Amino acid sequence: MAERKNAKALACSALQERSGLDMPLQVDFPTPKTELVQKFHVQYLGMLPVDKPVGIDTLNNAIESLMTSSDKEEWPSVNMNVADATVTVIGEKSEEEVLVECRVRFLSFMGVGKDAHTFAFIMDTGNQRFECHVFWCEPNAGNVSEAVQAACMLRYQKCLVARPPSHKVCPPPPPVDSVTRRVTTNVKRGVLSLIDTLKQKRPIPDTP
Repeated sequence: MAERKNAKALACSALQERSGLDMPLQVDFPTPKTELVQKFHVQYLGMLPVDKPVGIDTLNNAIESLMTSSDKEEWPSVNMNVADATVTVIGEKSEEEVLVECRVRFLSFMGVGKDAHTFAFIMDTGNQRFECHVFWCEPNAGNVSEAVQAACMLRYQKCLVARPPSHKVCPPPPPVDSVTRRVTTNVKRGVLSLIDTLKQKRPIPDTP
């Protein structure tokens, strides 16, 4: 009996040693996450507290107020970095000087002003306080507006994927100016019309 126990122990020890040599330990290394960042060279008109988190009128009033209270020569040149989760405004002279940092989840409204060069967004800072940040873009604010809107939509899509249907529904993406809403609505109508047309045009069966 003792010889059998010894032989069994030796066999198990040999098997463990062999397993340790043939099967290396599996180590899970963190996967680096790459985040696309779009950079824009703009001028920062400043920030103005607003009463409402949304509304194109609220946006336009803040833009007009900042434009009339200062000269264009006084507006500092800055770099706006638009990432998937954050919109950051950095001083042009010093990259360490962060003037504005807004997480996309707290961006409640955005849009282009009456002047096509102006762009602004409203940030929810908590406790029913809202800040409207205004920028001057060359040649126009179209590219900046599209980049920020894309970041908002991506954030909304990630939220939907992360939460199953049984859980709390994510809040809708922040609204944009009326022009963008009209364009989006027309595109959706065109796609739905195309789908209906394709459904109607079914292939005719061959007659024998």
